[in-house]
Amino acid sequence: MSLYKKQIKNKKEFVPIDWERAEKIKEVLHYLYEINKIFPIIVEGKKDKKALREIGLEGEIITLHSGKSIYEFTETIAQKFEKVVLLIDWDEKGEELYSKVGENLQGMWEDFASIRELLKLLCQKEIAEIEEIPKLFMRISGQNLDVTQWEE
Repeated sequence: MSLYKKQIKNKKEFVPIDWERAEKIKEVLHYLYEINKIFPIIVEGKKDKKALREIGLEGEIITLHSGKSIYEFTETIAQKFEKVVLLIDWDEKGEELYSKVGENLQGMWEDFASIRELLKLLCQKEIAEIEEIPKLFMRISGQNLDVTQWEE
């Protein structure tokens, strides 16, 4: 059942601002949830990791800011994993980190690059940080985001 239909069914006063976009965000994040069961996600910081946990991701989530240089960090990742998901913020600093980390992990993350790009498009210019996704979802749908359940 779509978010919009649930709102009507529950006869709540809240009218979703953009339920279609909310549904698409949830769909992309549910896809990420499924991928994260197998492959780790690399995020920029602790708040990003916390936000992903809050929406239901249960797999390995690795924070980039762990006290190591980017080179040391990516070397450790390359030795430990075959594939990773790069889900780094899309603000100016995030784009720079995304480029550097992506360059050092060539061949490991490109299969999942569309997830970040879709989230960037769907979040438009309202947010630029992963940690803000749950708040954006609440603002446009009127509901908490839970990516563990998906109804087509």
